[in-house]
This record gives sequence, structure tokens and C-alpha cells, in this order.
Amino acid sequence: MKNKFLLRLSLTKGIGVIGKQRIYQFAKRNQRWQFESLELRLLSHSTKPNDWNDWSEDRLQEIIHTHDFITIEDADYPEALRYVPTPPLVLFYKGNLNLLKREMLAVVGAREATNYGYQVLQALMPDLTKRGFVIVSGLAKGIDSFAHQFAISNQGKTVGVVGTGLDICYPKSSGNLQIELSQHHLVLSEYPNGTTPAKFHFPMRNRIIAGLSSGVLVLEAKKRSGSLITAQQALDYGKEVFVVPGSILDGHSSGCHQLIQDGANCVEKTQDIFDSYDLLKKFH
Repeated sequence: MKNKFLLRLSLTKGIGVIGKQRIYQFAKRNQRWQFESLELRLLSHSTKPNDWNDWSEDRLQEIIHTHDFITIEDADYPEALRYVPTPPLVLFYKGNLNLLKREMLAVVGAREATNYGYQVLQALMPDLTKRGFVIVSGLAKGIDSFAHQFAISNQGKTVGVVGTGLDICYPKSSGNLQIELSQHHLVLSEYPNGTTPAKFHFPMRNRIIAGLSSGVLVLEAKKRSGSLITAQQALDYGKEVFVVPGSILDGHSSGCHQLIQDGANCVEKTQDIFDSYDLLKKFH
């Protein structure tokens, strides 16, 4: 009953993530897993109608039988993600869930990545995978795709977090890569099959990337960049942010340089990342 309630709540439209978190916390405190639509509106402080009553038993059963998923109440749910302000109540997945138990490093950066970004990842990835980091990114073109590909080619493991249903590949250029991850690594989404890309899905996706990882490595981020959102979320969650500096001439790394000025870790070699982790472990 608990997991079915969480699945239904996660799929209900008309209630935002903060409202859903309020409802979940109330249900957990009171160990009560049945509500009426009006109760949910009151608990979520929402003035909008929601489609809670549209989720029939048949619709829920169809999703249960056609999707692999875990809820925030499951033991397999990633521990690090429980501590973000609005953790996803449900994660749909394809692949190896055991990867969520390992230490993860997110890698984010420009979609229009340059040869410099490609070469930096090529240089850093062998040591990162040898150290045992699972590389987390968003399967976007550019730095995301490079990060996944180099993790695989260096016999490492990688997790992709997408902003669509798991049956949709976005962008299409990442299609083969997404299939590879779903078969031999792991792909996660908080959206059920059939969910097409929407602008607001990607900042939501980024909070999962930041939340899963113990640190975020940023390459080639401009001043106005989705990568900076992920980096800021990581900082808000108390995670380490590592930044590779770039050229001051082309603007491709202007956001990276701002992060460094704001106190992020400047990375010129993998040892800069390892030293920060070793220091953290020493004090914990």
C-alpha cells in the first residue's frame, strides 16, 4: 500500500515537488497511506485542482507491471538522495541498481563542448575510474556524453539521469549510449514511460545528479548554463564542487571561472579531486 501510494502521488499532476514532499512527510509521520483529493490540496497548500482521482487501480497496476522502480521508502533507494530538500518519491530505472551503493562523482558541462573539454575528460577519466568512482551525468550531448563514454572505455561504471521517460532517448544522438547504459550500467528517471522532454524537467533532473553524487566536476560551463544550476545545487546540498579552468579568450569557461572565484575547488589534475576527498574522510 505504501509504495502504491508513493507511486500514485509522484504521478499526480497539479501538486508541485514541495507539496508532494509535505504530503509524504505527513503520511510517514502518521503512517497513513490513504487520502482524498481535497486532503492532498490542503496538505500541499495548493489552490490548484489535482488529478489524484484519475489514477484508477488499473492505471496504477499497468505502470507497476511495465516499469522497474524504487520508492523513497525502499532500502535500495540511494541514501545520499534522501537528504536533498525535495527528493524524488519514485525513481524508475533500467540496469544495475547496485551501482547506487558506490561512491559517485557527477560530471557536467557544455553541450557545445570543444576539443579541449574532450581532451580534459580523456586525461582525467582513467584515474577517476581506477579510484572506483561511478560517473553520473545527464546523457546530454557534449560533456555529459563524453563523461559516460570515457567511463565505459576505461572499464568504469556510469549512471545516466534523464528528464524523460526511460523509453525515450533525448537527444536522439544519445540513443545508443542510453541503451548501453540501460543494459550494462544504470539509467534513472522520475518520469514514467511516454514522458516527453519539457524545459522544467531538466533542472529537476539536475537536482538528482547533484543529490546522488558526493561531488560535482564542472567543465566548460558558460555564465548562463544548466551546469551552474547543478553546481549550485551541489553546494546547497553540502557537496564538493570541482572545476576545470579553461581559456579566458573564448568565454566557454566563464561560468567555471566564476565558480572558482566563489570558492569551488580548481582542478588541474585528478590528484586535486582525490586530495579533497581524502581531507573530507580524515575529518569525518
